[in-house]
Amino acid sequence: MGLMSGKRVVIFGVANKRSIAWGIAQAILREGGQLALNYQNDRMEESVRKLAADLPSDTFLAPCDVTVEGDIQKFFTKLGADFGPIDGLVHSIAFAKREELGGQFIDTSWDGYQLAQHVSAWSLIGLAKGAMPLMEGRDGSIVCLSYYGAEKVVTNYNVMGVAKAALEASTRYLANDIGPRGIRVNAISAGPIKTVSAMGVADFGTLLETMAQKAPLRRNIDQGDVGNTAAFLLSDLARGITGQTIYVDAGYSIMGM
Repeated sequence: MGLMSGKRVVIFGVANKRSIAWGIAQAILREGGQLALNYQNDRMEESVRKLAADLPSDTFLAPCDVTVEGDIQKFFTKLGADFGPIDGLVHSIAFAKREELGGQFIDTSWDGYQLAQHVSAWSLIGLAKGAMPLMEGRDGSIVCLSYYGAEKVVTNYNVMGVAKAALEASTRYLANDIGPRGIRVNAISAGPIKTVSAMGVADFGTLLETMAQKAPLRRNIDQGDVGNTAAFLLSDLARGITGQTIYVDAGYSIMGM
């Protein structure tokens, strides 16, 4: 019997087989869990459905764009009707305009700042509120994905670093708000991983090289490392952990320069 046996988990952010969310999905399935996924819009539907074709037939799939008013509520209403109660929620979505991920942070536009905050940070609040009625009484767990740029300056990360800082603070405030309902909220601060979205950060290859050279384990991490940690945090083994940011970065974050 696996860690996630009998658990039902919704994952937001599965886009392709290189995405962190896909690594989490694989870990949950391996540990006996059942999945529900979203796709952002019609353009993304085909690629996500192709991925879902490799998943069990009981996998739930429905559209949800966190920037469209009413989409979150529509998703969870349909989820409750067609899938039922849930035990876990994974927030693995983030976005910033490509032009904001390079140059100087002081040149960040209001539109770019607002969009990054909406998709990357506020959406955790919106999704938690939507999921809460389906999680109450089930020792539910919410996990989101952050990065070291939330607390230290990482060249070219810019507006996304500020959004991730807001995400981590939101994790703590949500943990306090919904803890009395028996729902835990934690963040995973993952080291750099070569995903499609990460390659939008200018000079991302240097981040990978630096981590492999300087991290205590002398390697980069992969989607499987993050997936395993997410499965633990979503499982009953972590029922005493909430409001925390857990580092999965081969130890890089403990090092001084």
